[in-house]
Amino acid sequence: MTDRLKFGFGFHRFSVLSVDTLQFLLFLYIQQLNKVSLRTSLIGEEWPSPRSRSQSPDLTEKSNCHNKNWNDYSHQAFVYDHLSDLLELLLDPEQLTASFHSTHSSLVSREAVVALSFLIEGTISRARKVYPLHELALWQPLHADSGFSKISKTFSFYKLETWLRSCLTGNPFGTSACLKSGKKLAWAHQVEGTTKRAKIACNTHVAPRMHRLVVMSQVYKQTLAKSSDTLVGAHVKIHRCNESFIYLLSPLRSVTIEKCRNSIFVLGPVGTTLHLHSCDNVKVIAVCHRLSISSTTGCIFHILTPTRPLILSGNQTVTFAPFHTHYPMLEDHMARTGLATVPNYWDNPMVVCRENSDTSVFQLLPPCEFYVFIIPFEMEGDTTEIPGGLPSVYQKALGQREQKIQIWQKTVKEAHLTKDQRKQFQVLVENKFYEWLINTGHRQQLDSLVPPAAGSKQAAG
Repeated sequence: MTDRLKFGFGFHRFSVLSVDTLQFLLFLYIQQLNKVSLRTSLIGEEWPSPRSRSQSPDLTEKSNCHNKNWNDYSHQAFVYDHLSDLLELLLDPEQLTASFHSTHSSLVSREAVVALSFLIEGTISRARKVYPLHELALWQPLHADSGFSKISKTFSFYKLETWLRSCLTGNPFGTSACLKSGKKLAWAHQVEGTTKRAKIACNTHVAPRMHRLVVMSQVYKQTLAKSSDTLVGAHVKIHRCNESFIYLLSPLRSVTIEKCRNSIFVLGPVGTTLHLHSCDNVKVIAVCHRLSISSTTGCIFHILTPTRPLILSGNQTVTFAPFHTHYPMLEDHMARTGLATVPNYWDNPMVVCRENSDTSVFQLLPPCEFYVFIIPFEMEGDTTEIPGGLPSVYQKALGQREQKIQIWQKTVKEAHLTKDQRKQFQVLVENKFYEWLINTGHRQQLDSLVPPAAGSKQAAG
């Protein structure tokens, strides 16, 4: 088996991208974690493993997190129950029987254990530093446990599996642990009275740099804003937020938004991937390295990205628009995440899963519907305009709208209204504006920006 899969692409010259074959096999296998099958529902067994369950007691612990993607206990149980299958998947063909199973004498290559580091990592004596699995397995004091032979440069299948089963534990820096024992966050702006069900926590005070996590779940009718070191370089997971306005104005490592509705998310630059799944009527405003979306309906994405947005399966009425806001530290944060204004492929998405030959899964926002977005918070910094500017067609639409406003103001001025007429006219305009705020739902957004009363309580941290 070759150790790399290679994919070519290019225009004027040929370039090669590659992915480790063994890691790719593991990636495909673990997709079964969320697979729903008739067999599973009938007999309660994780498909497709034919082996009976032999969970250790700690794997049966219930989690507060009902989202299986977030449930580290479920992930741990899946790996534990399918560990033999995972290892057999990585074996060289000559180490398998005619029925494609391992034997007591099967040997696991060093490359296979390196690939398994894609799923498993660990610490020594519960220290804070995290190591990839292969570094621990190759550490001299652990050779007897891991089954590594210096002579053959391979691992004993039986010893390696036994060692992994005895040491496998939950992720102390995962979502479940963060929700259970993470530190609550204080927010620059937070509305009182609607946070009873909300779960907002982080592990940045205990986690290594690459494992920093911020979790937000069940935020309802809130405006939350934060820009701090707590968010810098963190993985952010947002779940089941509804009718909320969330501003995370710091450089972020990754962001996942799941099962959110009727909300606006304004994000600092995302260094890796911004992914949305199963969201309805959500607007996302962000600079990100990559955007991917699946099972979304009626969502709008104002983005600046150097890669083509990926439209996966199950999406309906997706709208893409140019990035249209700024805050004072934005360009500094972009530099820290390695993101620039060019190239920018916001308007060139790739439909990875085209269903029923539907070519209308997405559209570009019509210029006549385009407005700039103002972030309503004061901060220090040097950015005073939208990085990279706006595409000419959208800039032209803004200019035309500004001209209409100027013509309207000139018309009112030249009408020479009396003082009473001006008051009456002002009341009419304000009433119409108030009606518009209610009809569009913008009144909640404005009302939520009213500062909380002095002395009001905020989450500690």
